[in-house]
Amino acid sequence: MEGKMMGADRAGGGERPPGLQDRADIEDVLVDYCRHLDRMDLPSLAQLFTPDCRVIYGPDPHLMAEGQAALAASLARMWRWTRTAHHMANVRVWFDTNDSAHSESYVHAWHERPDGSTATIFGRYLDQFARTQQGWRISERRMEMNGADAGFRVAIPQAPRCLPPAGWVAPAGLDGPGPKVPSPRG
Repeated sequence: MEGKMMGADRAGGGERPPGLQDRADIEDVLVDYCRHLDRMDLPSLAQLFTPDCRVIYGPDPHLMAEGQAALAASLARMWRWTRTAHHMANVRVWFDTNDSAHSESYVHAWHERPDGSTATIFGRYLDQFARTQQGWRISERRMEMNGADAGFRVAIPQAPRCLPPAGWVAPAGLDGPGPKVPSPRG
């Protein structure tokens, strides 16, 4: 290909359909987010987002940001923790066009306060991605919570879950002492 470097069509409006490398690049952005957040490298973290990004972790205005600078300023709230560990899993990516995608990824985030107490959340990120001159970047992020321990008190929207079928009853004894089941030996 004369005048075109290998891979040059990957960043900024490529002509080929998205493939495995695009998926890997998006997954790298998600992992880098966790890495930069745990290190509190907020300038590097903000660069993973588009300049006009919209981020909503929850309904509180402190948990929302529009734009890279506002996102970095909002995430400065994380300095209240002594240490954190964010772990990404169950990543799914869907390509909407050659230059846009959306993803769902699960996060297990552990936080330690200065007094040694901890808070853990299990949640998911719902992201919109745009291909830019710098590569894939998050243009919108929303967070939902699947669960948390008693130490996590930040208001995050509940992730949706189907209701049990009508008439469903939980099996007895699975979650602690239940009725004693007679032994087959008598």
